[in-house]
Amino acid sequence: MGVKKTITKPGGGVVPKKGDTIEIHYTGKLTDGSTFDSSLTRGSPFVTEIGTGRVIKGWDAGILGQAGDPPMRVGEEATLTISSDFGYGARGFPPVIPPNSELIFDVQLLRIIKTSQKEDL
Repeated sequence: MGVKKTITKPGGGVVPKKGDTIEIHYTGKLTDGSTFDSSLTRGSPFVTEIGTGRVIKGWDAGILGQAGDPPMRVGEEATLTISSDFGYGARGFPPVIPPNSELIFDVQLLRIIKTSQKEDL
């Protein structure tokens, strides 16, 4: 399946590019509804470089866009449903995420902190 993105609140800002550093809020859940992680609970947004393998493949694809899905825009909120092969796969992330788990992330793209200097080729 890869990633299914459902926009819950459209954003009006710019879109991130591969290599950009972004700031997001997220809540990660298993399909049974149990929350395994949340930046909101910690009270601090998550900062990462996107599109360079620093996060699971499903986040890169869901945030940067894939196969007809547009990239997220700053201010956008979306739910990403991520198949296990785009998440943690057969190994899971013990003890929090069982092997072969489909993951559900509610994400909000807050801002692009640093843009990549790379040009699209």
